[in-house]
Formats: sequence, C-alpha cells, structure tokens
Amino acid sequence: MEPVTIVVDKLNGFAKSTQDMAQGLLNRLHKSSRRSPIEILKRLQQEAFSEIMKLRDRQEKVERVLTFYKSSKGSPFQEATTHVRGKVDVLGAFFFMDGVDEQKCDAIQRSGIRTGIDARLAFETGVREKDALLAEFVTSEKLGGPLSLAKVFYAAHVTDWFSAVAIPMGAHCRDVAVATSSHQERALTDYSEFGPPLLNQHNGSAIGIKVRKSNMVASLAQFVNSSGIARSFSTFGQIVWQLSGSTNLSLLGVHKESRPSNQNISLGALSLPVSIFERNRLTESSMVEDSPMSSEIRISDGSIALTLNSEIDDSTRIGGWIETKNSNPRYLQWAVTMCDTPEDELGWGLTLGGLLQGPKNWEHFQVETFLNLNFGKKFKLQPSLVFVKDGATQFPTMMLRSSWSL
Repeated sequence: MEPVTIVVDKLNGFAKSTQDMAQGLLNRLHKSSRRSPIEILKRLQQEAFSEIMKLRDRQEKVERVLTFYKSSKGSPFQEATTHVRGKVDVLGAFFFMDGVDEQKCDAIQRSGIRTGIDARLAFETGVREKDALLAEFVTSEKLGGPLSLAKVFYAAHVTDWFSAVAIPMGAHCRDVAVATSSHQERALTDYSEFGPPLLNQHNGSAIGIKVRKSNMVASLAQFVNSSGIARSFSTFGQIVWQLSGSTNLSLLGVHKESRPSNQNISLGALSLPVSIFERNRLTESSMVEDSPMSSEIRISDGSIALTLNSEIDDSTRIGGWIETKNSNPRYLQWAVTMCDTPEDELGWGLTLGGLLQGPKNWEHFQVETFLNLNFGKKFKLQPSLVFVKDGATQFPTMMLRSSWSL
C-alpha cells in the first residue's frame, strides 16, 4: 500500500502545481486586459493629433489659395488711395519800354516769359502695388472757369530696373524724360528751367520705357499727334549718367516728322488711317497722283540737348543746359542757373541765358534774378527782375509770381 500512497501524493502535487500555474497565467492575462484600454487610448490620441495637424496644414493652404485668388481676381483699384494735388500760379510782368512793336513782341516771346494764370488739379491713384494712374485738369486764365481734362498718365513699374509709361493725351517730353533734379516746379521763364526747352514740347499721345542699370538710366518714347491739318510723329531718347551722388549728366534729343494732310479730317486720338486694300491702277489719274509735284510733303525737325545738374544740399542747386537744332547746327540756346530756395528762409536765384546764331552772333541774351518768400508750406511769392537784350532791342522787366498749392 505504501507505493500506491506515494504515487497518489505525487499526482496530487502535480495537479496542485498545474492549478497554481494556470491561476498565475489567468492573473497575468487579467492584468494585461486591464492595461490594454489605456494603451489603446494613447494610440488613438496620437493618431488624432496627427490628423489634426494634417487638417491644420490643409486649412492654411486653402487660406493662402483664397487670399491669392482675391488679390488676383479682384479689382486693381481695391483699397487704392487717391491723392489730390492742386496748384495755382499767377504771374504778372511790367515791361519798361517805349511803345510796343513787332520786334519787341518777338523779343518778349523769345525771352520765354510766361504771364497769366495757370491752375492745375491732379488726381493720382495707386494701382496694384507700384503702378500709378494720374489725371490732370486745367482751367482757363479766368479763375473760376470750368476745368478741362488736359492729361491722362499711367506709369507701370515692372521691375526695379524697368518701367513703362502710357499717356493717351496731353503728353510732353518732360513726362517721359528722366528727372535729373528734384526741383521740378514751374520756373519764371524757359531759360530758368532745369532743362532745355525741348522738354516742354507738347506731342499729343505717347508711350515710353525706362531702363536702369548701375549709374545709368535710359529713356525711349514715341509720340503721335494727329490733327485735322497735319499728323506728326516724334521719337524721344535720353541717357543719364550719374557722375556722383548728386551730379547728373544727361544727353537727350527728339526727332519730329510732320505730314500735312490734304483734308481737314480728324479720326480722333490715337487713330491713324492704314490703307492695305488699295488697288494699284495704271490709269491716267494715278500717273498724275504719282508725279513728284503731288507727292506727300514730309517736314523733319528735331533738337539735341546736353544738361548738367548738381545738388549741393537740400535747397541749393546748380544746373546748365545747351540745345541745338538738327536743321541749323549754328543755332545754339543755352542757360546756367543757380538757386538756393530753403523752405523756412529767404531764397534767391540767378539765371544767365541766351541764343547764338554763330560764334560771334549773340542774337539773344538775358539775365534774371528772383527772391523766394515762403509763407508757410502752401503759399509763396517770387519777385523777379529780368533784363532782355534781343538784337537791337533791350528792356528791363519786373515780374511778380504768386503760387498757392493744396
């Protein structure tokens, strides 16, 4: 019986150990089942955070696309600011002379004295980021007269080194020229301008470009002026060298070609007739039309000028220019100007100018000087004294100019 008892005890011990092992395994499984929901939640939280970040990135991309769409598809004048500038110049003159004849009138005209009232009102609106649209209105010599549109100007700054301008009406050479001086106000006479007279030529409509590179600036423009009597085409070019920070040397010129019209017919601004369907008929009438006597007359003219301007400080400027005509190389017009016009002190200016028709033929010479009196920032007075010698005619002139700006 003893061996049987030993076997039964061993079986009981094996069964107990098996039960203990199974119980331990069940306890571990139970504990692992308790930790699995926490791990699942952590994993879900990480996945949710990742999805939220992806959605935020997509939202930012959508907002950028919408912003670009609004800026590109919206009006170019959206949130644009319009600046209004106005100025009224009144210039009167007293000519000290005995009587008035044709020679004295010609001398006054050649002296470039511009008397009368000049009232201008300009509206400038920023387009897109760097472009500008300007509309300028002028009034007649009577104060309170109706305003009329005189100029429409659009400037496009494409890059830092390239820009373009378009002027459908009221274009002058000065509008497409490179400014070589910060002093751009209207002068008392043509000789005291910081630039040659060709800059004041009115040529109708224009389109031009400007290119900048290092210390050089080039400008090129084409003008079209169509009227009932004649059509004219003008080409303007300018090259400016910046010799130093405040000194500029400029070479500029304009070539003009006029074509008289046989009929007093106007097609309107920026409108030119182009005939491409006309048939060539060898008839007697066509032979007469092709004769040299009936050929279209073309008149060519132009000017070339050289300017040198220097700004010593914010208010002191020295400049000079010479201009000659292509049709008459002996024609030489020149001027030298020095002025000091501070905003809060008494200013002054001096100009010497003249016209030569040869090395020894001083056809015209004049000296002008002025004082500049500022009354605040909106109003100023300029009393001036001019002495003119034109051939055998000579006379002094006293002028008074008043300027009021908005």
